[in-house]
Formats: sequence, C-alpha cells, structure tokens
Amino acid sequence: MDSFLAPGVSLTPLEGGWSGETFLAEAGGERTVVRIYADGRHPEHAAEITASLLTLVRGLLPVPQVLELRRRAPDGEMPALLVTELLPGVRGDLLLPTLDEDGLRRAGEAIGTVAATLAGMPMLRAGLFADGELTVEPFDGDLPGWVEQHREELKRQDWSAGELADLAALAERAQGLLDTVDRVSLVHSDLNPKNLLLDPETLTVTGVLDWEFAHAGHPYTDLGNVLRFDREPVYDAAVLAAWEARHGTPAETARTLARCADLPALVDLAARSGANPVATRAEGRLRAIVADGDWHAAP
Repeated sequence: MDSFLAPGVSLTPLEGGWSGETFLAEAGGERTVVRIYADGRHPEHAAEITASLLTLVRGLLPVPQVLELRRRAPDGEMPALLVTELLPGVRGDLLLPTLDEDGLRRAGEAIGTVAATLAGMPMLRAGLFADGELTVEPFDGDLPGWVEQHREELKRQDWSAGELADLAALAERAQGLLDTVDRVSLVHSDLNPKNLLLDPETLTVTGVLDWEFAHAGHPYTDLGNVLRFDREPVYDAAVLAAWEARHGTPAETARTLARCADLPALVDLAARSGANPVATRAEGRLRAIVADGDWHAAP
C-alpha cells in the first residue's frame, strides 16, 4: 500500500463501511480521504465514475472535492485510487438515535431535501454508468424480472414457493405504480444515514458520501432508501414535507412510490441475507411486506 503514497503519509481505516478500502490519510497536518479500488469486483472505471459524479453534483449537494485521481494501471498491478477532501460532520446513523423530536424533524427536513435534490437531476435513460464520461448503459427488464433473477438466491434463503409467488405478484403491482412516473433522474442508490454527514448543532447535511452504486434510475429510489428503516413519525413526516415542497407530490403518494422504488434493493439485499447486518435486516423487512401484501409493512 505504501507504493501508492508519498513519503510520510499515514493511513487509518475509516469506520462505517465494510469494503475496507476507505482510509483517513494524514500528512503535514492535513487530512484527506483515500479510496483504494483494490477489489476486483469493481467496474473497470469505478474511480473515474465516482470522481465525475462528485464533480457533477458539487454545488448542488454537499460532496467532497476531488483532489487526486489515479487510474488503474493497464497491467492491473496498481489499482485505482481516489483522494478527496475530508468533510466535517457526524454520520447520520450515529446521530439520529440521539435526537429528540425537534432534532428528528430538522434532520428529516435536511435529508429529505437531499433526496429531493437528487430526484430533480434529470437523466435521459435509466442504466448504469459505464465510464468517467458518465455514459449510461441501459437497464434491461423491470421489477418482476428482477425478482425472477433472484429467485434461486431467495430459495437458498428458505423462501417458500408460496412466498416467492406472493413476492412476484407484489412486484407486478409495484411496477404498475412506478410506471406512472415517466422520467429518470440521478440516483445515489445508497442514500441512508450511514452515508450522510450532519452538523450535530444545526442538523444540516454536510456530506453525501459513497457514490459506488449511483446510477440513472427511478426518481423515488433514494427516497425509498431514506425511509426504509428510519420510520419515526416525526422524521418520516419531515422527510416527506421536504419532498413535497420541492416536487409537489402529496406525502402519501410519495411514500407509496418510495416503498415501491425500494423493492429492487430489498430483493437484492434479501438474497444476500447474513452477509451483513443491513442485508439481514432488509430480508426481515421484505418478508413482512410479502406476508402482509403491503409495502408499508414492518416486522
């Protein structure tokens, strides 16, 4: 790892992630964040895509400035590396549980505004970003097809034939609602408190982190992620009020579309239940939804 860095630079793993690739770097009294794209599962241009996304949204959302980008060596010996500034703030997953109702309301408004801002960034077509130019490779299929793709993994998680049939029917209903929204936006796709920094005093969002799963997709996807597990009534209402203020969609309609848009992520996570706490918790959420036939259900 030392061969990546200038002499005198120390690296300390940053808390909060499971990749083991993100570090706090210190040199000469200055601190930055270093992401090393060593995992072979990363797309070829993952570092360039993230750098381009941070440049694209900077000024619209609080994201770190890109300080250095090193592309992967052609021979594969040296992985890509991205250096960004270190932003202030406390991770939302650590801060939200400590807040009273007024604090949850203010934090909810701030986080809802971030989700609404992302949903207002238009894209021409849905798909994954293929390179640093943010070229979009279109998605194939829909939510029912996505469920079918994960059928075998869910069976290995002990989903019965009846549960899978109910999930497929729910996916059909959800797709019908999602299709009422005929536009595409930039999607962060992992917009949850763990990837948000907030000022502990003002409760404004000071950083939107970890853009690894960003893509062009359904505008309600990030709202669904925000509301997936954090459902305290005052927080939920504040998030949706911020969304309505930006987009004009009534809270109940927005909440329903958000739950539907979050189903693909829940299915993908449920298929990997046991791999990490979020995947396991997501499977519990999805089982409750299927059991009740209601995307608002909770375990």
